[in-house]
Order: sequence, then C-alpha cells, then structure tokens
Amino acid sequence: MTALPEPDSPLNRLRRRVGVFMESPRVTRFITAVIVFNAITLGLETSGSVMERTGPLLPILDEIVLAIFVAELLAKLFAFGRRFFTNGWNIFDFVIVGIALVPSSGDLTVLRALRILRVLRLVAIVPSMRKVVMALMTAIPGVTSVIALLVLVYYVFAVMVTKLYGKAFPDWFGTVGESMYSLFQIMTLESWSMGIVRPVMEQYPNAWLVFVPFILMTSFAVINLFIAVIVNAMTEQSQAEAEALKEEIHAVSEAEASALMQRMESLQRQMDEIKGMLEKR
Repeated sequence: MTALPEPDSPLNRLRRRVGVFMESPRVTRFITAVIVFNAITLGLETSGSVMERTGPLLPILDEIVLAIFVAELLAKLFAFGRRFFTNGWNIFDFVIVGIALVPSSGDLTVLRALRILRVLRLVAIVPSMRKVVMALMTAIPGVTSVIALLVLVYYVFAVMVTKLYGKAFPDWFGTVGESMYSLFQIMTLESWSMGIVRPVMEQYPNAWLVFVPFILMTSFAVINLFIAVIVNAMTEQSQAEAEALKEEIHAVSEAEASALMQRMESLQRQMDEIKGMLEKR
C-alpha cells in the first residue's frame, strides 16, 4: 500500500510522508517489539504474586501499549484514508484493536481476557506468518474434502462399533454419538489401548480387526492427507509470490531500459544539434 499520490496538495504530501514512515522497516520492527512485550505483560498479569509485587505497573504498561496501537491505526487511517480498508490485514488489525477498546467493566469484564488477541497482530506484521495463514486459507477447499472423508469414515465405524459392542460397553459405544467420541479418543492414541481397546478385547478377542484398521485409516492416512494438502497449498503460495516478484522485477527492468533509451535518444538529439551548429560555423 502506498500513500495517496494525488492531487499534490500540502495535506496529501503530509499523508504520503506519514504513510511511508508507518510502513518503514523501523516502525514495523518497533510495533513487533511492542506486540511481543504486550504478550509478556499480559501473561504476567495472570500471576497473583507478580501483580502484588508490581502494583499498578502492569496495567499502566497495558494502557500505554494500547495507546501505541491506537496511534498507529490513526496514523494509517490518516495516511491511506478509505484505502486503509481495502487491505484485509489492516481490517484484521482494526478489529483486534477495536476489541481491546471495548469497556471491560460490569457484565463485560470477561472481555479483558480478549486483550491477548493483540498478539495475533504478529500474523499481520511478520511476512512468514502471513504466508502460512494465506496458505491455510488457500488449502480450505482441499481440507474440506479431507474432513468430509474423515466424517464418512467416522460414521461408518461408529455405526459398526455401536452394533457390535454397544450392549456390552454402553458408556463407550451405547449410541452413535458416544461411539464417535470414543473413536476420536482412539484416533488421538490417548489411552486407546489399555483404556478402551483391551477391555473390549477381553470380551471380543477379534475386536482388534475393527480398531486397528480404523487407526491406520484415520491417525495415519487421513491425517497425512491434511498435511499433504496444507504443504501443497504453501508450495503454491510460495510459487505465486515468486512469480509475482519475477514479474515485478521484469517490469522494473523494462521501465529502466525504457528510461535509458529515452535518455540515449535525448543525448543523440543534443549531439545532432551540436553537430549541426558546428557545421554551420
């Protein structure tokens, strides 16, 4: 994003300067440091002993940090005007800071916990984090298909184990919903063997024929599909950024070459004029 280029009035020149300053690496590094500092102070506020030792210091620092964020947004709004809201990351910052400004007294005291959302501004500032988020957004269609496949597998196995083991183990497999919850625990490999599968196998020795294929299909195959989709999306995002950078470099090179040709033509005309003047003498 660049500051408003026209018309060239004193106000717009000031807005351009403010815009360039707010997007400079120095300011970006400062805001990043403030966000990290704020995350640390918000974490310290959860400790009663720390609050007793520091007294009002941490709340005061929190207000100072919020004032810095508000000043940053106001400066960007002044510099870019309505163009500020054409950038999704600017809207993200605006919402996060806006939530922090909501009064947190009375029934809204719970909103004080939402102050930690300011840390998420790192996603909008740090390019590597921003790239990961963009890749995740790009991967949503593929992830949706994987989720649909996972739900289908869950439902098939949930109906199966409910029919097979529901009467003997109603707490785990009494209904389809309870079966899906138990299967989710098995998929995460959290106490799946000693906690669920082995007790079932004491009454149904062949139960492993159901649970082992389920684990192989969900914990390994489907989860790896998630990873593959996301990695592929990140690769495509990196390639798209690389292509955009190449096009930008190519456009700059063409512009420089065109400017150089114009200068050479101008010099040639000047030399021709000088030559003509010398010939007349």
